[in-house]
Amino acid sequence: MSDAATVAVVDYGMGNLRSVEKALERVGAAAEITSDHARIRGAEGIVLPGVGAFPKAMRNLRERGLDTLLPELATAGTPLLGICLGLQLLFERSSENEGEEGLGLLPGHVERLPAPSLKVPLIGWAPVGWRKRSPLVEQLPDQCPFYFVHSFAPVEVEADDVLGATEYGLPFVCAVERANVFGVQFHPEKSSTAGLRLLSNFAGICAQVAAAA
Repeated sequence: MSDAATVAVVDYGMGNLRSVEKALERVGAAAEITSDHARIRGAEGIVLPGVGAFPKAMRNLRERGLDTLLPELATAGTPLLGICLGLQLLFERSSENEGEEGLGLLPGHVERLPAPSLKVPLIGWAPVGWRKRSPLVEQLPDQCPFYFVHSFAPVEVEADDVLGATEYGLPFVCAVERANVFGVQFHPEKSSTAGLRLLSNFAGICAQVAAAA
């Protein structure tokens, strides 16, 4: 598609990059896995995926200079979507392992799931309730099921930034939005039709921002 949004899938050595790239391609985006600064700058949108530990992820981002590039581009208005660990990295810090500072794009921090008497990590499907309207979740019903695999989640998130929440023992925030910065704790690339719809919506946001530039 000549009018497809170009989306950079950030490669920092962690995450199921190919699955995310394939899902974006399936919804019509021109996706590319890359850590090259020029290619990321040239993209109309950015996806920050991730599977693994927060401290190692931040070390990898710093080694590639992405810890400064991504906030710079997000602040300039490029749509950015964090997925799973990628959502957690958007916040100020995490207590995982030895603890680590994050990208600081959103106020709040990341803690182990408060799930008394339940097995952690959370692995499986859970319904997400939307807390506000957003182009990211257009045509997705309330209490929409998505697939989760994680042990940590953001806490003390500002109310205006909360896009969606679910429950595992206790409620927790699993989707966020502030202007052009989005994040989801679940895996849209593993969440069937609903996940593809969310990624399609993100590609549409990227195309609209590019058209308005």
